Amino acid sequence: MAHGEQLMSKIGLFFGSFNPVHVGHLIIANYMATRTDLREVWLVVSPHNPLKPRRTLARDYDRLHLVQLAIGDNLHLRASDVEFGLPQPSYTIHTLAYLRERQPDKQWVLIMGGDNLATLHKWKNYEQILSDFEIYVYNRPTHTDPELADHPGVRFFDDVPLMHISSTYVRECLRQGLSVQYLVPDAVFHYLNESNLYRHL
Repeated sequence: MAHGEQLMSKIGLFFGSFNPVHVGHLIIANYMATRTDLREVWLVVSPHNPLKPRRTLARDYDRLHLVQLAIGDNLHLRASDVEFGLPQPSYTIHTLAYLRERQPDKQWVLIMGGDNLATLHKWKNYEQILSDFEIYVYNRPTHTDPELADHPGVRFFDDVPLMHISSTYVRECLRQGLSVQYLVPDAVFHYLNESNLYRHL
């Protein structure tokens, strides 16, 4: 490793719809930011995925605002809207190339679950992602291509606390008028209580 590379800040990129962000997201992001060699973790809010129905997805900037509220004053985490200005649909390789070009002083690391790793071979230019970027996996997949699981750029973190909470479940609670307290960070809970977000999606 060259001397210049040793000085690079390692930034983890945690992509998601965050529709809405919940405590499970924050636990994973904070673990990666405080118990690995990453300097920061960016929660990258993905714009509307053409493969997902728009009716269940809140507006991009509403979801970004909720992530900002969730993070609060945590200096290890950051909400990112980097994909909002990039061509659609969003491809991870394009986002990574854009960030590396704009901020070459940083070393970008992908954060993903084992389910994503198991389907990585379907991603656009996945070989380039594997060769150029490290991948931190927060739950080991039960089935995946051994070439992916054993790749030197893939690191597993088996002690990340995982919660069986989904954004779909949170949205359904809100739609039914049920409390989501403790499922989402306090600031997000109060904001959702005072708004109609997700109640009519």
